[in-house]
Amino acid sequence: MSHPSPRLCCLQFSHPSESLHQLKGLRGIMKCRLFPRCIRCRNLCWLILFLMVILILYNGMDISKIETAVSLRNIAWNEKNNSGELGKICKQRWQSSPAEIIFSHPLNISYIYLAGTAPKSRKYLSIGISSVKRVRENYLMDTLQSIFVQSSYEELEQMVVVIYLADFDMSWNLKTAAEVKAKFISHISAGHLLVIQCPKHIYPTLEGLKRNYNDPQKRVQFRSKQNVDYAFLVNFCTDLSEYYLMLEDDVFCAKNFLSSIKRFITLSKGSSWATLTFSKLGYIGKLYHSVDLPKLARFLLMFYDEMPCDWLLELFHRSKAQPNEMRFKPSLFQHMGTYSSFEDMHNKLKDDEFQEHMGSLPDNPPALIFTDIPVYEQHLPAKAYEFGVGQFWGKSPKEGNYFLVVLEHPVKITKICVWTGSPEHKGDILHSGILQVGRDKIIENGHQSCKTYHQLGTFNAGKFELENVTNHISEPMKCIRVLVTEDQTDWLIISEVNIWIEKEK
Repeated sequence: MSHPSPRLCCLQFSHPSESLHQLKGLRGIMKCRLFPRCIRCRNLCWLILFLMVILILYNGMDISKIETAVSLRNIAWNEKNNSGELGKICKQRWQSSPAEIIFSHPLNISYIYLAGTAPKSRKYLSIGISSVKRVRENYLMDTLQSIFVQSSYEELEQMVVVIYLADFDMSWNLKTAAEVKAKFISHISAGHLLVIQCPKHIYPTLEGLKRNYNDPQKRVQFRSKQNVDYAFLVNFCTDLSEYYLMLEDDVFCAKNFLSSIKRFITLSKGSSWATLTFSKLGYIGKLYHSVDLPKLARFLLMFYDEMPCDWLLELFHRSKAQPNEMRFKPSLFQHMGTYSSFEDMHNKLKDDEFQEHMGSLPDNPPALIFTDIPVYEQHLPAKAYEFGVGQFWGKSPKEGNYFLVVLEHPVKITKICVWTGSPEHKGDILHSGILQVGRDKIIENGHQSCKTYHQLGTFNAGKFELENVTNHISEPMKCIRVLVTEDQTDWLIISEVNIWIEKEK
């Protein structure tokens, strides 16, 4: 008995919305009767299906027609009462070898420049902000002002801010772009700022979406569109810089936040991170390698109608083999708005770990960390000493228990800061304890320690902080020890152990 010939379907699309629907339809194709039982024919169908997936992920580009160089087409876009500069459509088409064609380059999306142009040279950091019309208060201008005021000239030269006006109200977008241009013309001229938007017709459908988590239909539409907004924004920023920072349009920045970010990146180079976080709120302050932005854009588009953006961002770094959040503390960005962009809902959310003036970042030289406090699960003692890795969490410490940092080399310490507890577990602090520094490393009962210790002070409300340590003891130190002086029933979280050392002249 002969087998029926496999039936092929042709996928054609002109923009990302069509590719999304057809990509999701592949699951049905794999289960349908179009696949023959003949093994040879079935293998042929799988091969064809694989090629169709490649075409879809590449956004429908005809591979045979890919140009040998980057082609930029600027099409004049005229709007009544607006200058020609407000309406450049930059359509980018990227070349690639077949092996890199899936994820290494941005999607083929049209962008309309409303103010400014892309920088001529690659920056260290691009900052992406998506903004839509709000019923009451609009915080975009305040957010931009904070970014520029809180940055030095040297820092500004290393960054570019991209505002993506994502509202479907064209008149609001043009009005907002004109306001940005009027207030920040110097930064636009210097290449520190540009404003873009995308045509409405390239968006996927926002009607009739499934109501995951029993969200109201309007809420589903809002968060689904927001995912697409951010996908288009990160896609645009792919080649602008080495790193990309995601912010909202209603935040206040810490002083010299870029310097803190650069230091944290340097300290995190030993780990293969996908996302570094600089705020505990939602998707404020998420940092990515720009090389990952094409993947992130596709990820957000693939699941745009499934769940909120902050959940997808967490799944993204987990899918990139980063199981835990790597967060810098204190937070560098604070939520300033009181009304949400969704239906003008009241929102007083604040980051209680935000600190506007950072001062100098700690040095935390190489060290080994020990404790005799029973450890809870994977909250190991070293996590309190390493930036952004996590925290130590131990069970009900007793009098005489210790948390010990043994430095690789003796150093002169100028400042020590040890914080216990966390916003989620405020009772898990050190209720009674002292902090000591020690000299002359020894091996005691099979464990490293120091021969002599000097007490610097006691913990107050779970915190110890001392500056000008050299005024108390000027010799190089080898150990820093937290010593428990009373039993406690509460567990103990040591969230940060930071030290500053005297630099060699």
